[in-house]
Amino acid sequence: MSPRSASVNEELRRRSRERLLHATVELVAERGYEATTLGDIADRAGTARGLVSYYFPGKRQLLQSAVHRLMHHTLEAALEREPRTEDGRERLARAIDAILGLARDRPRLMRTHMAGILQAEGFVRCSEQQRLAELLRETVVRYGSPDPDTDYPLLRALLMGAVVAVLLPGAPMPMARLRAELFQRYGLEWELGVPPDGEPPGGTFPSPRQ
Repeated sequence: MSPRSASVNEELRRRSRERLLHATVELVAERGYEATTLGDIADRAGTARGLVSYYFPGKRQLLQSAVHRLMHHTLEAALEREPRTEDGRERLARAIDAILGLARDRPRLMRTHMAGILQAEGFVRCSEQQRLAELLRETVVRYGSPDPDTDYPLLRALLMGAVVAVLLPGAPMPMARLRAELFQRYGLEWELGVPPDGEPPGGTFPSPRQ
């Protein structure tokens, strides 16, 4: 039996890493961060325990990469869903709704992720985070920003703040209110993206473009 080629080995490593990231999202959403061990993640992914340490320096870094991967895929799906569009305002609306939607649909996971970012380890820069950043920056460019290098970090900060506000224990902000604030800031019509049922919660929105 001939040895596997370098490309085959690389693909196997990529798949193993992807399975670990997917398993992390599943388990933390189900059990919480403290109740999930690296051994649990390896078992769910069907990989050797040593592979976790090979790819990631620790559980917190693994979780951040896993959530950034989820955010990247969720954002990409929202931007490219049918009907496809190149309209920058619609794409920005979809991006806002996609990230807020994760806070709504996966509160335990996103609360754990945000708490980890605020701890001593801070923000982990990884390939998954870079893909997410590229999508958000491209969205700002298509929206028509004259200074994407300034406006992209601002959008990222506003989205992170909105997620924290939605998930704040004991004093959560209504998601529709936060959506309204973000849409007003960027001059987006309420009807863009995936608007929630009902009327916007106060304020004046631009009229839909003809």
